[in-house]
Amino acid sequence: MSPVPAVIDARRLERLGIEPAWSRSLPVLLADGPRVQVHALDAAPPGGPEPPLTVVCVHGNPTWSVMWRSFHQRLGDRYRVLAVDQVSMGLSERIGPRVYAQRVDDLGRILDAFEVDGPVVIAAHDWGGPIALGWAVEHQEQVLGILLANTGVAMPPGGVPLPIRFARHELLRDLGCRRTSAFLRTTLATGHGRIGNEARSAYLFPYGSAADRQAIADFVADIPTTPAHPSFTPLAAVADRVSELTVPVLIAWGERDPVFHLGFAADLRARLPQAELHRFPLAGHLVVEEEDVAALTDAWIERLLEPQPAVRRPGRPATGERGALLAALVARESDGTTAIAVGGGDSLSFATLAGRVASIAEGLRASGVAPGDRVALLAPDPPDFIAAAYACWAIGAVAVVVDRGLGFKGLRRALRSAEPRWLVGTRKTLGAARALRWAPDARPLDLAGLGADSARISDVVERHAPGADALAAVVFTSGATGPAKGVLYDQRTMAAQYTAVRECYSIGADDRLVAAFAPFALYGPALGIPVAVPDCDITKPASLRAEALADACAAVGATVVFAAPAALDGVLASRETLSAEGWKALGGLRLVLSAGAPVPQRTLEAFGALAPAAELHTPYGMTEVLSVADIDLETLARVGPGRGVCVGKPLAGVGLRIEPLPGGDGECGEIVVSAPWLSLGYDGLWATNDRARTVDEDGVEWHRTGDVGHVDDAGRLWVEGRLAHVVVTADGPVTPVPLEIAVTEATGLRCAVTGVGPVGCEQVVVVVENEGKAGLASPVIDQAVREALPHQPFAAVLAAPHLPVDVRHNSKVDRTRLGRWAGKLLEGGTAPRHI
Repeated sequence: MSPVPAVIDARRLERLGIEPAWSRSLPVLLADGPRVQVHALDAAPPGGPEPPLTVVCVHGNPTWSVMWRSFHQRLGDRYRVLAVDQVSMGLSERIGPRVYAQRVDDLGRILDAFEVDGPVVIAAHDWGGPIALGWAVEHQEQVLGILLANTGVAMPPGGVPLPIRFARHELLRDLGCRRTSAFLRTTLATGHGRIGNEARSAYLFPYGSAADRQAIADFVADIPTTPAHPSFTPLAAVADRVSELTVPVLIAWGERDPVFHLGFAADLRARLPQAELHRFPLAGHLVVEEEDVAALTDAWIERLLEPQPAVRRPGRPATGERGALLAALVARESDGTTAIAVGGGDSLSFATLAGRVASIAEGLRASGVAPGDRVALLAPDPPDFIAAAYACWAIGAVAVVVDRGLGFKGLRRALRSAEPRWLVGTRKTLGAARALRWAPDARPLDLAGLGADSARISDVVERHAPGADALAAVVFTSGATGPAKGVLYDQRTMAAQYTAVRECYSIGADDRLVAAFAPFALYGPALGIPVAVPDCDITKPASLRAEALADACAAVGATVVFAAPAALDGVLASRETLSAEGWKALGGLRLVLSAGAPVPQRTLEAFGALAPAAELHTPYGMTEVLSVADIDLETLARVGPGRGVCVGKPLAGVGLRIEPLPGGDGECGEIVVSAPWLSLGYDGLWATNDRARTVDEDGVEWHRTGDVGHVDDAGRLWVEGRLAHVVVTADGPVTPVPLEIAVTEATGLRCAVTGVGPVGCEQVVVVVENEGKAGLASPVIDQAVREALPHQPFAAVLAAPHLPVDVRHNSKVDRTRLGRWAGKLLEGGTAPRHI
């Protein structure tokens, strides 16, 4: 038996936010004889009644209880929080090797010694997961809920991760785990620089000598990689029994973990179907250290203790027709007229499209695709993309819709987060996915090999179409304010969305659509109208040329166009190239829709000259709920300027309210909406859903949009920016869009407003886009900005070579990123040209 490591001094504890009184050691009699000193960080509310529950935190390898200090800080004022150091780990006494079954038993004895006898919420990480679950299956009556973070109870498909294979080698294990601190330091390095020096030192502290690190090596040796391993059978038995646990489970996952990849999370969710998931896309293995998992757990425990009322959605049909998404296509399955055109060239008839959808659907089924399976669509050609999506819906598969507009990194992250079981694409796109490991566990299906059988779409829908509540799609936000988020839609909600668009814009059988954003081409078959996709780079909407748009319009005789504001700008910049035929094609438009970002009135007016017969509308909505409000150019002109961008009145069926900003004027606040076509929520982002969704006393679900604005006396909604971009000054919140509009109108320059400094006393900074320059704006521009904002104090006017915008729309400015750039510049640093 080895001595207890040196006790960590009080000053170091306090620097980490740990109260010295939390540090306790008690003797624990183990089943195999020895009595050992076990250390724990134990916090509880001072005085008052007994806390309603105990949060028991179980660390893994090679960490210790210090990892859970944020739980003590966040939760210790209301609950007891007990983070134990496992035997021979952290500040607990060192003894001989322990195997899995012993550690499960040890945990029970430790909890008895620390007198944990009431309701328990378990929080477990790494090896702590299977150990805590082993205890939980034997004490289900005591468990209120379970939080699992980057852990697992079985090896998912793909076998033992490579880092573990190396560490399992006896000589490497001894060198890296016991003789040196290489294993521990490598674990800390998975934080990608997000773990501070003080915290790193704390993790290293109990493991200063080879003797102190022996248990780290023992833990690695105890990983049961073969059935012959002594811990294989006990761990497998627990894995088999985990499904007995019926309590709520929350899984918190760092996606950049090189060992516990998302396959482990998928295995846990398969065993615990009630489990909720929250992914942290930027976190590594030590997700509890890198992210505020304590706040996540706090909100989750509140839901355990006070569940929300059941959700209902007014106006959403209680029942839905099977195959409603394909009804319009079924109705035209024998129609030889054009359904899809690409540019001014190739086209497919409705009959050909219907046959293609049917044959792909049968091919998917023959390949093993089952209802509910997620199928990522990697088909760059619009007709293939549309056919594959509708084929998925015809058989109840879930279409994972990603587009190059997410950018290379965004696309990879989106695919990995969606965890598709299948990839459908061309030989080229599937090869790229395999080489770049976009979705390494998904099975590839080449579109060229699908659809050999001749089938009728009506027959496929009759035999295989799912119910209206079947999950239909995972679509992704633009990623303008962080990693793109997957949004879930079922078939009923998508059908309701298409119906809302049809009714709002009076779209009928005689209409023809041009979609300058490829995913919106999916509207064509659902509405039963032809659709054309113009020839342009979808990752650069501003690359759309006037002649390309005109060619697409001519290909189907378009009456309706949807395009992002940047795409309209591209068309206007190239209008001099329009031929007489091009002018004629645009002259046939009756409706132009532009959305994705605020659309300047002057852009709509200029485009109106190209399409003089068209009504120009700017729908307001988001990936989570399309659409919310609408306004046309005529109304916009009549309303005139105001505070922000007027997006019109809510559509029929939309509920709208404003939650005022703290310290504001009471009128401006976050925009909160409800609608029959509101999405189901975010995929694998429990905390984001918890924050974004709320249910009122009538059971109506509302969505916090993340946008801020106000409603005028006429009931029109004005958008003033993003909640994350509000500058919180000492005098109150400042929304960016009204200031940006004023500056742009005064100077003619594109600009963005951001903040620098601590929240609560931030300083407003105006950044103008001035190609070729990075630094302080010229005196002329500085003076013009000051004259445009006579009543708004601000710290500086800066010039940037470009504003950071999202890839998809080329319109949404990342003001948070811009603020970091401005802060570095104003601190005296060198202003990088790339923001």
